[in-house]
Amino acid sequence: MGKTLRASAKEWYVIVNPNAGTRKGERDWPKIQKILYDENLSFEFITTTHKEHAIGLTTSAIKKGFRKFIVVGGDGTLNEVVNGIFMQKLVATSELYIAMIPVGTGNDWCRTFGVPFNYHDAVKTIIAGKIFVQDIGRVYYYNQSKRKRRFFINIAGMGYDAEVAKRTNNDKNKGKGGPMVYIWNLLASLFYYKHSDMIIGIDGQETRCQAFSLSVGVCRYNGGGMMQLPHAIPDDGLLDITLIKKIGKLTVITQINKLFDGSFVNHPKIQTFRGQKITVESSPEVLIEIDGESLGHSPFSFDILPKALNVIAEKMPTTED
Repeated sequence: MGKTLRASAKEWYVIVNPNAGTRKGERDWPKIQKILYDENLSFEFITTTHKEHAIGLTTSAIKKGFRKFIVVGGDGTLNEVVNGIFMQKLVATSELYIAMIPVGTGNDWCRTFGVPFNYHDAVKTIIAGKIFVQDIGRVYYYNQSKRKRRFFINIAGMGYDAEVAKRTNNDKNKGKGGPMVYIWNLLASLFYYKHSDMIIGIDGQETRCQAFSLSVGVCRYNGGGMMQLPHAIPDDGLLDITLIKKIGKLTVITQINKLFDGSFVNHPKIQTFRGQKITVESSPEVLIEIDGESLGHSPFSFDILPKALNVIAEKMPTTED
C-alpha cells in the first residue's frame, strides 16, 4: 500500500532534460512549467546540458537541502537522478523522494507504475502524493579494463538487447527517436548479431548456455513498452531474469508481438529466474544497457537493494496484475 506525501513549501527540485524524447523536453518544458505553476507547486528547476549531468545536479541539490525531486525527461534521466541519490552519503535514501513527468522516448519505468503520459495527469499524480518504496538494482560492469558501478531503477539488458539499445541511442543522437526506431533496430540487428557462451550465476547456482539476450531488473518494461520481465514485482527484494537462449532469426521476428504482453517467455528457448545476486561471464564479451543507457561490457555482477527508494506513482504492480 502507498502512503501519502504531504506537501510543504519549497519542496521540489525539478531536473529537466531538454534532449529527452529527441528534444521533446525542450519543446514541452514551457507547457509543463506552466502546469506546475498553475497547480501551485513550489519548485526550483534546472536544465541538464550534457550526459550524466543530472547525477551531479542531484547530489548538489541534496547538499542544498532538497529532498524531493521531479524528473522531466526519460528513463535515462531518471537513472541519472537515481545514481545521484545513491552515490551521495550525506542523507539516507529513505529521506528522499522521486517523481516523474515523462517526456522520453520509452518512458518504461512509468509504464510499470502507471504514471500518466499526459502532463496534467502526471502532475496530478505528484500532487496526490501516493508513495511506494521500490527496490533498486546495482550492477558492476567493465568499460575497457576499468570496473564500474551503476544503480538502476528499471532493467539492465545484455547481449542482443544491449546491441539494439546501442543502435537506437546512436539514432537518438542523430535526432531520430520513437518506439518504431527501436523496432527497426531490433530487426536490423538480427543480420549481424551472434550469440555468446554465457555462465550465469544466480544465488550460487550456475547456468551455462549459448545465449542470445539476457535481461535483469526490478520493473517490467523496456524498449518502449516491451514487457521483458512480465513477472517482476518492484518491492519483492528480488531481481527478475529473462534468458533468451540461442534462437533463430525467424523465431525472433515471429515473437516480436509477444514482447508487448510478456507471453514470449512461454517459448521453450526462453527461461525466467529470480534471485538476489547474479553474475554473468561471457565469451565473447557482451555489451550492457542500463535503463536504456549504453554503458560497458561483461563480466557483470548484480545485486539488489530492497525497498530502497521512495517513488511517487499511481500504483505498485502485484503478482495478480
